[in-house]
Amino acid sequence: MRVVIKTLTAILLGLLCLAPQVHARGDAPAAVTTEIAVAELPGEARQTIALIGKGGPFPYERDGVVFGNFEKQLPVQARGYYREYTVRTPGARNRGARRIVAGKGGELYYTDDHYQSFRRVKEP
Repeated sequence: MRVVIKTLTAILLGLLCLAPQVHARGDAPAAVTTEIAVAELPGEARQTIALIGKGGPFPYERDGVVFGNFEKQLPVQARGYYREYTVRTPGARNRGARRIVAGKGGELYYTDDHYQSFRRVKEP
């Protein structure tokens, strides 16, 4: 038991030591600065947007789950404000990297790099 406590303490202290370094670098999350028109999106993304508008049915089990926005790439809102939906990626064996994230206010965001960057979808 003491070994476990010592190990956990060492891990926590290590994490605390790293935290100031991360903030000291001044790294800030990238904000959504670009927009993309619906017509410019891949066809699969337009299909996903249509499904969102109809309320489904969605092809993936995880479609509609809460998007946490932990990296604060999108405007900060209360938890549960954003939902994520898979955009099919032709040839991918899994869900791929493309998503539409929908806000409760009707705003839509597109990512094709698994949440590394987002573009706000302009209204049609």
